Amino acid sequence: MLEILNLILLLLLLMVTVFIVLSKHLVVSAVLMCVFSSLISLMYLIMNAPDVAITEASVGAGLSTVFTFAALSLVKNYKANLSHSPTTLFFMLFLTACLSYFMIQLPDFGSHNAPVHLHVAPYYVENTEKAIGIPNIVTAVLASFRGYDTFGETIVVFTAALCIMLILEEKESD
Repeated sequence: MLEILNLILLLLLLMVTVFIVLSKHLVVSAVLMCVFSSLISLMYLIMNAPDVAITEASVGAGLSTVFTFAALSLVKNYKANLSHSPTTLFFMLFLTACLSYFMIQLPDFGSHNAPVHLHVAPYYVENTEKAIGIPNIVTAVLASFRGYDTFGETIVVFTAALCIMLILEEKESD
């Protein structure tokens, strides 16, 4: 039953992606990106990552859609002038073939024999408290081992907020 649900969600994601790429109307694209984000949050929920699903639903489907429509309200023309060249199509098909080949090489999803379960996870579970002194493993990993990654994500969010403020800033009339 779960495989059927995964297949249906994957097909819906592919359909929405194609519609986003082919859409020439910016409002339709924004709505479709909201749908895409909602479908991705369902995928995260199926993969037992409810925290990521909630974040994706609130930020990806909710907040991003609101800011996209706020930015679109400043745009006069809602139609995008896009042209698809044969070179771009060839490049995208080549990229899809390469990614498909590499996806086949990945270990099965949830496999206990995946390299991350054999070496990385046990190291963090065994050494986190004595190396850092924080009893909560998730907090310790995010604050210490992945500190630069967390700092980078904070910079990305700050930059996005700054850009949104600049887009939505009202110009003073002279």
